[in-house]
Amino acid sequence: MSRRVVVTGMGWITPLGHDVDTAWSRLLAGENAIGPVTRYDASSFATNFAAEVKGFELRAHLDDPALVERHRHAGIGTRMALAAGAQAWRQAGLGEPGRRPEGVEPRRIGMYLGAGEGSLDYENFWAANLAGWDRQRRELDSAEWARAAYARMSPVRELEQEPNAALSHLASAFGCRGPAFNCMTACAASTQAIGEAFELIRRGDADMMLAGGAHSMIHALGMTGFIRLTAMSKRRESPQSAARPFDQTRDGFVMGEGAGIVVLESLESAERRGAAPIAELAGYGSSADAFRITDMHPDGKGPLTAMLGALRQAGINPREPRENGRPPVDYISAHGTGTKENDSIETRAIKHAFGAQAGRLAVSSIKSMMGHLIQAAGVVEFITCVQAIRTGMLPPTVNLEHPDPELDLDYVPNRARDLSAAGGVDVCLSNSFGFGGQNDTVVVRRFA
Repeated sequence: MSRRVVVTGMGWITPLGHDVDTAWSRLLAGENAIGPVTRYDASSFATNFAAEVKGFELRAHLDDPALVERHRHAGIGTRMALAAGAQAWRQAGLGEPGRRPEGVEPRRIGMYLGAGEGSLDYENFWAANLAGWDRQRRELDSAEWARAAYARMSPVRELEQEPNAALSHLASAFGCRGPAFNCMTACAASTQAIGEAFELIRRGDADMMLAGGAHSMIHALGMTGFIRLTAMSKRRESPQSAARPFDQTRDGFVMGEGAGIVVLESLESAERRGAAPIAELAGYGSSADAFRITDMHPDGKGPLTAMLGALRQAGINPREPRENGRPPVDYISAHGTGTKENDSIETRAIKHAFGAQAGRLAVSSIKSMMGHLIQAAGVVEFITCVQAIRTGMLPPTVNLEHPDPELDLDYVPNRARDLSAAGGVDVCLSNSFGFGGQNDTVVVRRFA
């Protein structure tokens, strides 16, 4: 059994906006959401800037006050996932969150998320550590630590740190009683979630899936970890120009945060409900580098395998133009982090996959404007591909001012590109590569 899978709803909460239309228009305008960190005092950090989601309130996205109250303890990532899910749910014609959807059995609605750890209870955690520290013996007094932690820390907040918390909240809010999964494959997670949800529907295990991810690592521990890995830009004097994928002067990525959720369903389910498909998910490829936990294989073998797998499933020969003479893929939403290694290796893998056709492809990275949403990055970039198909517009790679002679693809530098007069955008590929060597690619195309 192999069924066609379509996208019928989308929603996202990003540093550039809290709905698809707002964030998309700002992406096309080349606007930038990167600035000084306000979430905590980062003045002494080597990287003291990020792309924060500003002004977000869950109650602006859920009409039922009782539903907002039910999820009041949720962490920031989970709340953003609930809001993005509500947008996607409505667009798919499933009614208001909290009410039984019409036209589909709840046990045939599943979920697959790439959601990261929840919001850590830092102040109380560090206070317990300090209270339990025995200065004379220079060691932790575990009994004193436990007393302080028990007095200060909240069991609910501790539970909300678990990466499955978002899955639980969304299942409750939307009444999803089908297959439920969460993966933590680093920066590839939400692309993997979309791809695996696609496979569940194709083989008949579900009729509909909520898929995507949510994450926020804009906190002291999250930022410190990447700084120590030397993976983040240190352009403190000009944060808005810090994220510069594919630029010769790139020096690392910029942290972002957010959430994205899409409604995927079988074509039969959409037709039965009278839902209008927005696009079709046509292929999924996944691989592991099995090389090194923080580095990609220098030859790009893992990304190449993922791209070729997705293209093969979609029935696309990457080295041959289409019948109309256009390249095999109109647009690639690159992983494009802005690190020296990632951008070089991704470019190398694209050139290996597409051969002589590689130079005809448009490639860009929206991380240049909204930072790296870590586990939520893939779904936001997938939605970017769907929007490109819907509008015929490609978002730019901003801050690309110093071309790298070793990176010679068309990265749509600095200004959005309108392809509507040239036939629009029919086929897109979205790449996500994660620490640990996880590589995932999806192919999305115009529904016809």
